Amino acid sequence: MLNSHFRIAIRNLWKHKAFSVINIAGLALGMACSLLILLWVQDEKKVDAFHANGPRLYSVYEKMFHEGLIDAGYATPGLLAEELKRSMPEVEKASGMGWSSTNSFAAGDKILKEEGRAAGTDFFEMFSYPLVEGSVQEALSAPENIAISRRMAVAFFGSAAKAIHQTIRYDNHRDFTISAVFEDLPANVSQRFDFLLNWEAMKQENDWITDWGNNGPETIIMLRPGADVAKLEQKITNFLQDYNRHSAAFHSELGLQRYDERYLHGRFENGQISGGRITYIKLFSLVAVFILLIACINFMNLTTARSSKRLKEIGVRKVLGAVRGQLVRQFIGEAVLTAVCAAFLAVLVVLLVMPGFNTLTGKQMSLPIHLPLFWGALALLTLFTGIISGSYPALFLSGFSPIKVLKGTLSQKAGSSWFRKGLVTFQFVLSIILIISTILISRQISYIQDSNLGYDRVNLVYIPIDGELSNQKDVFRQEALNTPGVVAVTRMLGNPTSLDSRTSGIDWEGRNPTTKSYFTHSTVGYDYISTMHLQMAQGRDFSREFATDSVGYIVNETAAKKIGYKDPVGKPLTFWGKRGHIIGVVKDFNYQSLHNTIEPLVLRLDNSNASGVFGTFQAGTFLVRIQPGKARQVLAGLEQLCRKLNPRFPFSYQFADEEYTRLYKSEQVTGRLSVIFAVLAIFISCLGLLGLSVFTAEQRAKEISIRKVMGASAASLFGLLSSGFLSLVAIAFLIAAPIAWWAMHVWLQQFAYKTGISWWIFVLSGMIAVLIALGTISFQAIKTININLVKSLRGE
Repeated sequence: MLNSHFRIAIRNLWKHKAFSVINIAGLALGMACSLLILLWVQDEKKVDAFHANGPRLYSVYEKMFHEGLIDAGYATPGLLAEELKRSMPEVEKASGMGWSSTNSFAAGDKILKEEGRAAGTDFFEMFSYPLVEGSVQEALSAPENIAISRRMAVAFFGSAAKAIHQTIRYDNHRDFTISAVFEDLPANVSQRFDFLLNWEAMKQENDWITDWGNNGPETIIMLRPGADVAKLEQKITNFLQDYNRHSAAFHSELGLQRYDERYLHGRFENGQISGGRITYIKLFSLVAVFILLIACINFMNLTTARSSKRLKEIGVRKVLGAVRGQLVRQFIGEAVLTAVCAAFLAVLVVLLVMPGFNTLTGKQMSLPIHLPLFWGALALLTLFTGIISGSYPALFLSGFSPIKVLKGTLSQKAGSSWFRKGLVTFQFVLSIILIISTILISRQISYIQDSNLGYDRVNLVYIPIDGELSNQKDVFRQEALNTPGVVAVTRMLGNPTSLDSRTSGIDWEGRNPTTKSYFTHSTVGYDYISTMHLQMAQGRDFSREFATDSVGYIVNETAAKKIGYKDPVGKPLTFWGKRGHIIGVVKDFNYQSLHNTIEPLVLRLDNSNASGVFGTFQAGTFLVRIQPGKARQVLAGLEQLCRKLNPRFPFSYQFADEEYTRLYKSEQVTGRLSVIFAVLAIFISCLGLLGLSVFTAEQRAKEISIRKVMGASAASLFGLLSSGFLSLVAIAFLIAAPIAWWAMHVWLQQFAYKTGISWWIFVLSGMIAVLIALGTISFQAIKTININLVKSLRGE
């Protein structure tokens, strides 16, 4: 019996080749999209999930309560890790971790820039980063030790074995001994590094770390087996009160989060973990399900559209004794066989597009065809798809009365017609939601790219101040200004797109002593305002003509409002105990991601040529404004200048607009994926609409012929055939519009500065849906209108 069903299924697929190709192609596209999305989701969930001690690894985050606000983040005091390990029995291991920095290394005649961090002695005992050379106990056991990656070891010494115990010079400032070589980090790591410095060395060169009032490093702990996480979190909630001064106006609390959950749940709102990349996981998981459902609905509609071709077959088989269960198994078997063909085609499609998909998402994914688990999962997906897509056609076709079928008096029930129309409506609901969402996401990305940040990021170049440049800032500035194509040069600590140093150490006359206010701050050089093309609201820029500018401050408009001076220029301001005065108010500009609101900012003058400190706090960044179209020759001149002044350090630079674009990589990927999946969903939906139009045309062929005989025009017949489909699209739009508005409203809340949800977006989306529907059904409608009247009415 099973063999008979299989042979019939093969014969039917082969007999109706065009129908089979459309069906298989629709299912294959849906399955391929779903596979790609599920692979991406799986890859995202694997990030940081490979550590053997993963269930015991926790990040400590700090919540700060001030001025009625609650800020939260992973920046903690630099002494917190070792103090938690000392005072909390539940903590077995602990490590501070510095933020990523790019530094120069020299060994022999090789000088390269590498990216790395600083970490505590326990680091390699906590995390599963295998060592190629050295031991986990000694890797970071002393301030002079450094651990490097295999890639870095090969780059400098030829192999990991040759690198161990060698000396390598860091930023032409200090020598380290390579105590361990770790395997290159896998792709599924959220915090990347090619070297790790010892935490004690970080503290020796950065004395601010030893102050409990300063935040910056991360704190990661590993609990003892069986430790109660909830009780430990309760114990450390007010841990900092014994080490830092708190008041009624300000206090902070500590919390714990599984380390492997940070990547997906790294966003805080009002002091609570409120999401992050998990939003995109949920979003695209739904898209995967929806696209697969759209493909299954296509199969249902296309199969029922072809039902009239198989009515006599069903009638004859019932007369010969076939029961309904046998017919149901037959049709579901055909659907599963179609799904199997589609699955193999989907795998081929995924293999072909995977390189491009990896480039788009920035991943290194591959289809795990060598794993039995993959084929098992694919088999379940195929079986699910086949059963879902074949269930309705099987029940629909097997329920026909054999007498009515063979007499030719069979009529369709209204319920089945409405069900098919409901499926197509559901398809277009999903498609219109994707159209609206894609337009809005694209608009937000364009808004970000074209937004007026308050400064001109075009033709602005960043050059890190490292090595000998830190002692020759003024020399570099003078010689750079003599380079053809250079308009202006200044410097600052950090760069304009990532100012994140905050302090409460600011005082002014009339400040409420019971409150504690936080200000973002940075040091800048002369000509900062003019080089950045910032606008002054009041006062002036720092000037060499005023010696008192060494204790002068420039504040932004938000800071001026917080301070509250009616006329702030010339008024006193104290920064970290250094009393000075406000010399200017700069108009607000965005110095962070547009996810964040503009915060109070204080700029101080850096008029020294002293070298920068150890670690990521180097001497800052040169900002060079260049003439349009002169980038190539300016960069060549600046490289030559840097090689002359700073021969032990490689020349490096960044364009401000490119650095800004990198802030929104996730949104850009989301936008591109939305466009791709929206187009595919629309295409697959069109196949479903085509199926319904074919079915309708077959049912109304004689009616159309009679109307033509009675003198109906082609235009009126086209309107008659298309009006029903357009009404489905209209219903789908009415359902989809509010859902899309709500979804996009929620998504846009993560941006402090965002585009509006304009009415014309919904009008445009509705028009696109209507045009797509008309384009899909027009071919079949025209074919029906031009039907041969003799053949159509022969039986009447």
